[in-house]
Amino acid sequence: MERDKKCENLIEELLTKLTLEDKIGMIHGAGLFRTESVDRLGIPVLYMSDGPMGVRAEFANDEWRNIGTTDDFVSYLPCNSAIASTWNKEIAKESGRVLGEEARGRGKDVILAPGINIKRSPLCGRNFEYMSEDPKLIEELVVPMVQGIQENDVAACVKHFAANSQETERLWVDTKVDERTLREIYLPGFLAAVEKGGIFSLMGAYNLLNGEHCCANQWLLDEVLRKEWKYDGTVISDWGAVHDTKKAAECSLDVEMDVTYTFDQHFMATPLLKKVRSGEIPESLVDEKVRNILRMMYRLHMIGEGKETRKRGAYNTKEHQETVLSAARESVILLKNEEHILPLAESGIKKVAVIGQNAAKIHSNGGGSAEIKALYEISPLMGVKKLLGGNTKVCFAPGYVVPGETEQSAVNWQADSTKHLEEEKEAGAQRKESLTEEEKNRLEEEKRQTYRAQALQLAQECDQVIFVGGLTHEDDVEGKDRSGMKLPYGQDELIQALLEVRPDTVIVLYAGSPVEMPWEKSARAIIWSYYAGMEGGTAIAEVLYGRVNPSAKLAETFIRNLEQCPAHTIGTFGKKDVVEYKEGIMVGYRYYDSENTDVLFPFGHGLSYTNFEYRNMKVQAAETADGKKRYEVSLTVCNTGVRDGKEVVQIYVAPKAPSVKRPVHELKAFAKIECPAGEEKQVRFLLEEEDFSYFSEADKAFVADHGAYEIQAAASSRDIRLMAEVMV
Repeated sequence: MERDKKCENLIEELLTKLTLEDKIGMIHGAGLFRTESVDRLGIPVLYMSDGPMGVRAEFANDEWRNIGTTDDFVSYLPCNSAIASTWNKEIAKESGRVLGEEARGRGKDVILAPGINIKRSPLCGRNFEYMSEDPKLIEELVVPMVQGIQENDVAACVKHFAANSQETERLWVDTKVDERTLREIYLPGFLAAVEKGGIFSLMGAYNLLNGEHCCANQWLLDEVLRKEWKYDGTVISDWGAVHDTKKAAECSLDVEMDVTYTFDQHFMATPLLKKVRSGEIPESLVDEKVRNILRMMYRLHMIGEGKETRKRGAYNTKEHQETVLSAARESVILLKNEEHILPLAESGIKKVAVIGQNAAKIHSNGGGSAEIKALYEISPLMGVKKLLGGNTKVCFAPGYVVPGETEQSAVNWQADSTKHLEEEKEAGAQRKESLTEEEKNRLEEEKRQTYRAQALQLAQECDQVIFVGGLTHEDDVEGKDRSGMKLPYGQDELIQALLEVRPDTVIVLYAGSPVEMPWEKSARAIIWSYYAGMEGGTAIAEVLYGRVNPSAKLAETFIRNLEQCPAHTIGTFGKKDVVEYKEGIMVGYRYYDSENTDVLFPFGHGLSYTNFEYRNMKVQAAETADGKKRYEVSLTVCNTGVRDGKEVVQIYVAPKAPSVKRPVHELKAFAKIECPAGEEKQVRFLLEEEDFSYFSEADKAFVADHGAYEIQAAASSRDIRLMAEVMV
């Protein structure tokens, strides 16, 4: 990003007027989500907020207490995994625009989003906040999302830099990764955000990278980010990710944030002030941090000539709700549809069974820092009821027990209100304490059997049966990783039982990470949705009943079980001291396709209610003005079905005789096209020299082998439709 001369002059002028105390106040938290202002010089407070799915509720300045009343409800956006499933760059941009406008409308300067860490293992607790296992897909979506956010005079803060792929012991785990793997897999998304997205801020990760904490890692922040990538924006620590005053001062970290309330004692607060005063640390290091903060403020029109015209933002608008719904519609993935069970019929149906706790569950208020106060959230149950209307009876059964959830009392509150309150409390406490662990388990088992029996009975009585299960933010949550891939609460047994009594049961899973599906071969129709925002239930219902033709594709491979995942079988995951990325570049489909692993559903997979044929693929070589080779790939996609639809065309590059170990193929381009029934569309892609390259640690650069490469046009990583060979 080019620097503005007026901006740089203003920065230097302000630096001459700032005291050391002023500067120190600007580079560390003066509240849980803010820094200090310098009012006499017109330098405002820098306000920050989580997160990737909407602007978080208002907290007190010095304690984790929600202080909002009714003024901090916001639009609840689909999670980043859902955005990635759309494979739609425009959806990514529009979703970013909503997030940025709502952040500005709530008075925020930095929104801590998007999250782009690689999905190395399906067990990472924050996978729902991240996009994909594939760096190219992340690159192509993070750029428009960042641009959409920053159009609103709000800084996007891409996170977490870098190789932050587990929550277990997240502040102290040492991630061991070789440079080639970092360059090919874990850094490209951040590089794209910097060079193409023009990101104004970036968040350092909690973990250590090759022995050094990321927020004090000079190779990562100084050598790569600042010198090599020429990044001049603001680097903000994750909350509590700084552990040493001198190391933080001497690396390219600009703002230290923390979860504690002793703001003056942060490492870059009074301790740094004392070290500068004593001469142990030069003030010039502090000046450089302040420069980066002021430069971001200038770009956000917080200071300088443009501050009078800074955008004011808005939140909870009808336009935002429509954007959220559009994104949700394109994020719902049709995984399986044997015998064309879907779409379901709307008319002539008297009674529909909707079974499963997730059908009625609210998800916006969980997940850790991703939690928000949603203005509203349409559940799948409400979505189905809204769509079918009053002529169809929609019956709900929870189906399975979620321990600890409060049940609705069978006693009417009015009838119960005449009882003496203290007397009732005492009696209730005595009843609870009198139960032994064995009795509690027995009661829970009885309840489980009752719920299952009710669900199976209802399934046999209804014209249609829809099961909605999956995960919740008890599993998909910041701060801990999942213990395994199995569905919780006995859902697998319930699903199998439902399929035995009603083989036409439609399975809908609502979750943030892949799960095992031992019943998959018995199921005829399976729909997957990530946490899809405030209109998620509407979108699911519209896909179920055919008002929306599904067009989403998996942005990660769904494996059958954890034993297939190379992060667990070759490398290590979830260790508390050191995790080793021994699988190297063989992450996700790169490994599964190279090893021909029998996965459940491959990367890029997603069905439609229509059919697409790929035809007439051509590859033409051309030369750029600077002598580099490029290749134009063109093909025709024909909608041979009877419904309008959208298709994601994926282009993979496969080296025929690589000189080093490489995946069997890698995604290098994609496009989502809309094609009416019976019509065809021509699609074009440009492949550059770097699309054929790998990172050579010996050369410290990306290089491409001379020789033959296969260009593959595909509907998924396992559904290659057309191929052509080129010589590079």
